Amino acid sequence: MERVAGRFARSEPRRRVGKFVRGLLADLPRKNCWTIAEWAGEATPDGMQHLLERAKWDADAVRDDLRDYVVDHFGADQAVLVVDETGDVKKGNATVGVQRQYTGTAGRIENSQVAVYLVDATPRGHAAVDRELYLPRAWTDDPERCRRAGLDPDEVRFATKTQLAAAMLERFWAGGHTAGWVTGDEVYGGNPALLSSASC
Repeated sequence: MERVAGRFARSEPRRRVGKFVRGLLADLPRKNCWTIAEWAGEATPDGMQHLLERAKWDADAVRDDLRDYVVDHFGADQAVLVVDETGDVKKGNATVGVQRQYTGTAGRIENSQVAVYLVDATPRGHAAVDRELYLPRAWTDDPERCRRAGLDPDEVRFATKTQLAAAMLERFWAGGHTAGWVTGDEVYGGNPALLSSASC
């Protein structure tokens, strides 16, 4: 946690993020702010929710710190980058990015939120090193909906899942890292534009 401590403006979220990460790694049947707060000995989920919703910290800088940590500890020899997506089934339509769409989690079209991930895998281990939330056009073309969800409509642009994957690969290379291979399922592996981004 020392590597990311400086990314948090105040000491309370700096301490709480350690509890939150340990809670995510704990053997809990469900992981949300309630269960992680209870596991951490907190009476309510308010502090964990504050950490994720309102606390001031640089999420992109923490992402970069994590990526560097993973590469430092796993090494670049025989490294494979894996691009994939996952969806979380959601009720309602207020959560950012939610719409009826295919999600492999359910194996069908469901009301869900989908994110694209980049994983660094080596013989020493594997870990997610980047992420991008997929925002369907129903979101990017609706500035008021974005505002209500806390997004700045001026900063929101539609991007396909393969474009999100390409942006993550470009960040990985720009960080000075290398990998022997990049892989993904047919959505990613069959995309010519993404294949050019995959070349390091």
